[in-house]
Amino acid sequence: MRWGGAVGRDRMDLVKGAGLDREPAERSHDPLAAALGNASLIGVGYLMLGRIRLAVATTLVSVVLVASLVWGARSGWAEVVVFLWWVALVVHAWFLAGGRRQGAVSGDERLVALAVTVPVLLAVGFLRFDAARIERTVTEARQGGDCVRALTALDRVSFGHRVADAPLTVRGERSVDACQRLRTAEQSLVSGLTGDTDGLKAGFDGLASVLADLPGHEKMVDTALDRFLGGLPARDPCRTVAVTDWLRQRQPTNNALDRATEVVARTAPAALVGCADGLMAGSEWEAARTRYQQLLDQYPGQELSARAVEGVKQAGLAIEMANVRSLLDGPTSTRPEYCTKPAPYSAAAPYTRGRTNRALFYGDEEYTKKLPAAWRASDVTAAVLIVCVAQKEYGTTVRTCPYENKLFRQFPTNVAFRKIAIPVQGYELRTGKLVFNTKVQISGASCPRVLTYTRYTGLVDIGPPSEVYVTASDANVRAAFRSLITRG
Repeated sequence: MRWGGAVGRDRMDLVKGAGLDREPAERSHDPLAAALGNASLIGVGYLMLGRIRLAVATTLVSVVLVASLVWGARSGWAEVVVFLWWVALVVHAWFLAGGRRQGAVSGDERLVALAVTVPVLLAVGFLRFDAARIERTVTEARQGGDCVRALTALDRVSFGHRVADAPLTVRGERSVDACQRLRTAEQSLVSGLTGDTDGLKAGFDGLASVLADLPGHEKMVDTALDRFLGGLPARDPCRTVAVTDWLRQRQPTNNALDRATEVVARTAPAALVGCADGLMAGSEWEAARTRYQQLLDQYPGQELSARAVEGVKQAGLAIEMANVRSLLDGPTSTRPEYCTKPAPYSAAAPYTRGRTNRALFYGDEEYTKKLPAAWRASDVTAAVLIVCVAQKEYGTTVRTCPYENKLFRQFPTNVAFRKIAIPVQGYELRTGKLVFNTKVQISGASCPRVLTYTRYTGLVDIGPPSEVYVTASDANVRAAFRSLITRG
């Protein structure tokens, strides 16, 4: 036992003499390598220091911050927070590794740190540089009012750009939103050029929303508005009138859109006349007169005013003529509505004394058809008078003559020969006023040697009627009507 104990003591002495009984020294790390490793934002510096849990925890924080930067608060302040976090990781790793006084130098660790961090920093730097170029292009496009160029540039924005320069995506999305709104507004305005007032309202509301909600895109709004205004006048003048009417009635909004009213005074007069001319050609006289009158009311003193004045006159005459024709509609052998509801045609010649006032005759034609053709108008456009003729009546007795009574031969029948009385009303077409309401009495031959009459009592001839009409010649008919036609 003693021997064994002596041997054990000898061995311990040898260990102490060699210095092997001391604890191994704590390993030294390169502070610069640790700082460079943490500059990658993924905790590489902590891994070099053997702080695995710390590396995992800080990496998760880095991921959360970057995610919030990309999808959350994409602002300059969010970038500052990420930058401060990056600085904190770098500084913490530096001091954790011992700092300048206690840290060691390790070329291998530095190479590893550089291999991880440099690509990250280069990628971030390149992406920020490229993002700046994209933003410069978008800014130029905004200032030039070119949505196509802006959207083309923004199509190059990738996830990497969003990480490296998150605020860019916010500004870019605003431009994308502006261009999408403007595209929708322009489509509505194109529809508006067809006269669709709902489209006009939707288009201008869309332009106004960009001005109100997305400052900085004013030039793009101007470009969209210019394209719309460049579509005026439209090919169809009536569509142009619909647009200019809407623009004229639009309430001012005290922004760039108010300049749209400048096109109204320049475009509307010619459009109104062109529209009215087209409506006249299509027999839409009421609408045509309204458009001619609109020019005179809203744009007095225009070069086209004389043409509009004449247009109002011609449209009015056309309206009167259409009304007269409607009231005279039907065969001439009947009394038309005009006879109870006369209307004027201002272009007709006046009813003048001493001249032949040609007339249109309606009603009983038994005698009026015997009048000279020179007294009769072929159409309402050539007429001075509208004469409404009723059925004939017995007029003044001219002569009474006895005729044999077949039933009582010893008692002859006295037959009164009476003029042919025809009730007539004459209306001056020019004014629609009643100018005569009388009974024309036509004279004729009476008391013929043999009286022809019609028997209505079956087989028994009770003799001639007590009164009959005179036998009128064409000359007698003309003589009766002459004073009406010539206003004698």
